[in-house]
Amino acid sequence: MEQTQLKAVWAQILDKMKEQELVGPSAYNWLNPVEPISLTEETLELGTQTEMAKEWIAERYLIFIEDAAKAVFGVPKKVILTVQESAAPEEEPAPVTRSGKKEKPDQGSLFTEGNAPAEHLATPVEVPIVAPGDNSSLNPKYTFDTFVTGKSNNFAHAAAMAVADKPGKTYNPFFMYGGVGLGKTHLMHAIGNRVLKNHPEMRVLYVSSEQFTNEIIQAIQQGTSDKFRQKYRNIDVLLIDDIQFISGKTSTQEEFFHTFNTLYDAQKQVIISSDRPPREVERLEERLRSRFDWGLTTDIQAPDLETRIAILKNKAQSDHFNIPDDVMVYIASRIDSNIRELEGALTRLEAYASLTKRAVNTDLVAEALKDIFPNGKAKEVTMDIIQEIVASYFKIKIEDLHSKKRTRNIAYPRQIAMYLCREMTENSLPQIGNFFGGRDHTTVIHAYDKINQDKETDNRLSGILNELMDRIQKV
Repeated sequence: MEQTQLKAVWAQILDKMKEQELVGPSAYNWLNPVEPISLTEETLELGTQTEMAKEWIAERYLIFIEDAAKAVFGVPKKVILTVQESAAPEEEPAPVTRSGKKEKPDQGSLFTEGNAPAEHLATPVEVPIVAPGDNSSLNPKYTFDTFVTGKSNNFAHAAAMAVADKPGKTYNPFFMYGGVGLGKTHLMHAIGNRVLKNHPEMRVLYVSSEQFTNEIIQAIQQGTSDKFRQKYRNIDVLLIDDIQFISGKTSTQEEFFHTFNTLYDAQKQVIISSDRPPREVERLEERLRSRFDWGLTTDIQAPDLETRIAILKNKAQSDHFNIPDDVMVYIASRIDSNIRELEGALTRLEAYASLTKRAVNTDLVAEALKDIFPNGKAKEVTMDIIQEIVASYFKIKIEDLHSKKRTRNIAYPRQIAMYLCREMTENSLPQIGNFFGGRDHTTVIHAYDKINQDKETDNRLSGILNELMDRIQKV
């Protein structure tokens, strides 16, 4: 079949799609540039100008093209998408790297001349170029000063500060990974803010991988590839969040690969975050995975109880919200998933207390956060649970905690149990004393003060308390 006939057939298919309103108007920015290549009894082969256009159409419009083709021909046609060789750009001179060697040309470069014919392009939108000292992509609230550290994030925090102090010279690239809401984004913004504070002449850009992908698509449609490259390849620090979302997106990975190479060769800093380490990101090109391993990879884990309490304290002070210590322990012992949920719970409690004009106590917390706590209700910590966990941890009998024995291997665990009862339950001092063998409330005060003082100077004890609290809250 001649090309003119093929084009007429393709025009009929497009008309049928419009007639049946199978796709929205914006789809034709992608479909109009497609060229029909061949037609057989069983197949229709269509050519796209770029790999990304092929992927985009295959993922979003292929099923509708086949439906329209069936309506036109009266029989099903399998639609095959290929990238036309004739659409490839002429080879550009290879740029010279800092080593003095010529780079290989961008074999799979996403942007080519004529990616989308002018008649099918949307009105071009100006691509903002990052200016020196521009912090518009950064959240000024996310700094190292407002980041609460603990054993779950100490290493990542220290590494991030080192990167911020010597961008491009220490740990490049810097790759952070961890679950949702654990502080990765906070650290990324903190790096950017610190760099600009120390080096106001630098160009710093924070961007999500989704935004990066969307800008690539926009650049293709609007013919602004040069401006896209100018924006991303002429900055000093690139922070790209949630890199796992480019997995499987061949063209986005292609463009990021060349962007990475350009920045790395120029000794510019690249900082990346993900919800998993590079080796576990599925459908990530091996050449990107290997480059991520050139620098430092570190994880951020869920915060322990002590860190969660510190996070609540920090936010409460920032919000000028007066909250008792026992309430903070109560919340922190019940929300252990991530920082975002923890801070969200405190914000909700603030609003609830303000609107109801009631005093902040554990009863109010249980009421305000009943649908946030696991199983829809707050888990009650009892003195029975605490004594069982403490006795098991120190390998002593529960009866020993109630006995009159004063040997250190019994007395000290008893004091720890009293301390935990005071911190994690609503029982009064006399109730706690009576529970532990009919002791006076002054004995409980002495035990609480001793443990509270010892943990400030004894890191081992502090670790034991955190471990016990974690075990108690999981019962």
